[in-house]
Amino acid sequence: MNWQADWGLRARMFVTMFLLFALYIVFAGALALYIGGGLWLFAILFGGFSLVQYYFSDTLTLKSMGARTVSADEYPQLHASIERLSQQADLPKPKVAVVDSKVPNAFATGRNQKNAAVCVTTGIMTTLDADELDGVLAHELAHVKNRDMMVMTIASFLSTIAFMIVRWGAFFGGGHRRGGGREGGGGIIVAILVSLVVWIISYLLIRALSRYREYAADRGAAAITGNPSALASALLKISGEMDKVPKDDMREEAEMNAFFIIPIKSGIVGRLFSTHPSTERRVDQLRDLEREMQSF
Repeated sequence: MNWQADWGLRARMFVTMFLLFALYIVFAGALALYIGGGLWLFAILFGGFSLVQYYFSDTLTLKSMGARTVSADEYPQLHASIERLSQQADLPKPKVAVVDSKVPNAFATGRNQKNAAVCVTTGIMTTLDADELDGVLAHELAHVKNRDMMVMTIASFLSTIAFMIVRWGAFFGGGHRRGGGREGGGGIIVAILVSLVVWIISYLLIRALSRYREYAADRGAAAITGNPSALASALLKISGEMDKVPKDDMREEAEMNAFFIIPIKSGIVGRLFSTHPSTERRVDQLRDLEREMQSF
């Protein structure tokens, strides 16, 4: 495997993460100045809950999707493909799971490379040929190798706290409104407003970061398989099949957009704030990458 760095892509990811870090420093300072004990306690409790959720992310994600871990006896070809691709990516073989769904999709989850799972739907296995499915599986393994689940969890942690403060700040801060100064109602209002601004900006930055990491996973899949055109073909085929899936099936899985190889779109707003780049741009990047590989 020739895992070459895309320095332009890395630079964009670095700038996005730096902006998130700077934003969170400001947010932490605002919390220290304006938030009383009740909201601090809430933040600590929520942080503890988030850590537990992160530690058991693979199990929780699979259960939330109705996925089940499958054995090599049940799906020998799927297991053989993931084992071969894991060796090519220099990764431990992850758990293998399947969702009984017509929606052709796949995702990876888990807190690190040793505690990961790759899941596919029955729909994607009947939609793609062997090379295309290898491209998709390699894309998910690239997410595991790049530790994307950990990166996105850390990136979104304080953003989620900011959102919860906006949502529940008035309730938890009510006990301080009778006081004065920074612990009074004015301080709570400022904290909620700061949290709102932090959440909105971080929401946009996190989605930009997610799109960059999809590009990185596409490049990783090409490096693992040496066949960028197979993933490009898979993306086009999956994207086309999405339009044929009943709306009820789409709604059932829409909450898992950030995990899927192709997002489930929900109108103009959904595309504007998508966690994934457009299929057309991803295919163009893969075709450019294939031309680069053929020139060597």
